This record gives sequence, structure tokens and C-alpha cells, in this order.
Amino acid sequence: MTKAQIAKYIDHTALAAFATDKEIVKLCKEAVTYGFASVCINPSYIPLASEKLKDTDVKVCTVIGFPLGCDSMETKAFSAKDAVLKGADELDMVINISEAKNGNFDYVEKDIKAVVDAAKAGASEVNKKIIVKVILETCYLTDDEVVKACIASKNAGADFVKTSTGFGTPKAPDGTALPNGASVHHVQLMKKTVGDAMKVKAAGGIRSVRTAEELIKAGADRLGTSSGLLIYQNWAD
Repeated sequence: MTKAQIAKYIDHTALAAFATDKEIVKLCKEAVTYGFASVCINPSYIPLASEKLKDTDVKVCTVIGFPLGCDSMETKAFSAKDAVLKGADELDMVINISEAKNGNFDYVEKDIKAVVDAAKAGASEVNKKIIVKVILETCYLTDDEVVKACIASKNAGADFVKTSTGFGTPKAPDGTALPNGASVHHVQLMKKTVGDAMKVKAAGGIRSVRTAEELIKAGADRLGTSSGLLIYQNWAD
């Protein structure tokens, strides 16, 4: 795989609460220069990113219900349509993790569908295509819950399932911090569940060429990372 090909896997990401205008402009310039798939930014930065990426192939990706997933489905739906109307091309929404842990996957599916439907309605108004990615936050879920969340995402008409926000804080019973990002195991499980019906995005803790290679081999179609530039520069053509 060439540098140009790996670039198309990367959602160039800046989701820190303290990201500045200057940093978002730099993110957009890098995405255009290196040919990344998108920039992934918080909703308040959609207008700025949209303006900077106008007339380029780089998409504007934003997050919905981020990072906890516990907004009401009505709030998520409003946010989704608002984001599309303001210039977003791709939406990464967080499932209601609490309802997944409750075993209430009917709610999880309805929550996702509310976002998908609202996003499509907004996209129709501005005559564009929209992609919805569903963040499962796998660090909090059992394998069975991951499978059920994937099925709910598929039934709701989403385009991708995504591993993580990168903001999860799972802990062992003794209080030790546990991994919160993408893993080969979860990517393989998600790909096996959705097959060719959906794509898989891996995110969280992707900071090296080796990790990127492992996740793509496992079935990832997109990589969400704030280290996209580092991965690109160290990728061997």
C-alpha cells in the first residue's frame, strides 16, 4: 500500500476540548496536502472546516452525542441535522452505552436510526450525500454486546461501525486503567458481524504504522487518529 492509499484511510482528528481555530486550520491544510479522507472535528468547528475544505476532496466529519452517548435521541437527531446543514459530510455518533449495558438494544437501534434519518433529511435539503458512523465504545462492552450493537447499527441503516471515542476510561476492579481504544480483536469481531453490508472504522490509540497496518489487516476501512501525519510520513511506499 502506498502513502497515497494509506492517506485515504485516515480521518485526521482533533477533538480536544481546547483545540483552537489555528489548530483546526492547520488540520485542514494538512488533510488537503496529504490527501486524508476527512478531518474529524467538534461540531462548533464545522463552519470553519467547511470553509477551509471548500472545493477539495477532503470531507468534514464531526461527532454526535460525543463522547458519552447519553444525550436523548431527540437531541442527537437535532444535532445530526444541524451538523449536516452547517457543512458536515460525515457524522460519528456515539451509541447510548448505558442502554447497551442495560441490554436494551431496541432503544440503541432507535437511537441510531433517529440520527440516520435526521442526517439524511438534512442531506436531502442541501443535495449531498451523508455518511453515518456508529461509535460502539468497545472498551465498555462484552463481545456479545459488540455484536448486538453492530446488528442494531446495520438495522438502523448506518454506514460504518466504529470502535471507540478515544475518551473512554475503563478500569479494572483494582482501579487500574484499561485500554480504551481500537483493538485487532474488536475490529475482527465487528467486521465478521457486519460483513460487506457496512464498513468498519478503528479509532483510539492509533499512533504508529504498525498499529495502522494491523487494524487494516483485521478489517478496518477507516482509521480515526490524531497521529495521521506521523503515520503518513513513516509509511513506506
